[in-house]
Amino acid sequence: MTQPHIVIIGGGAGGLELATRLGNKLGRKGKARITLIDRNHTHIWKPLLHEVATGTLDVEIDQLSYRAHAAAHGFDFQLGSLTGLNREQQHVILAPVLGDDGEEVLASRALQYDYLVLAIGSVSNHFNTAGVAQHCIFLDSPAQANRFHRHLLDAYL
Repeated sequence: MTQPHIVIIGGGAGGLELATRLGNKLGRKGKARITLIDRNHTHIWKPLLHEVATGTLDVEIDQLSYRAHAAAHGFDFQLGSLTGLNREQQHVILAPVLGDDGEEVLASRALQYDYLVLAIGSVSNHFNTAGVAQHCIFLDSPAQANRFHRHLLDAYL
């Protein structure tokens, strides 16, 4: 009997927690193969982004490596972004991964699954409130938090 393959798309708080729990409970015991897919190599808990923005938390120090965490908790990690889903054939299609120079380092690929969890997270919503899109700095990613921090520092120069 083959192990069921559980694929989790999205390594935010929910997806990472699920992969960790399933990896510890099923992956380590060989009862299932668990794969977490995220477009980033690392995770930082979204509620901490305000600390990155103010400079009290350093993303480079406080981020969690998906690959290291996966190895410690009985699941696999694959770098990638979801571009397609074939429910009939039970596979997800991942976009090519590009290096810093824009060159393709990993081709587009399809990954089979028995169970699929979409944990793609959320982004801030301005609810069409006038002026918000032009004047608000959202904190949905470490890059946005770092950009805010640089803007804050520049304001004091």
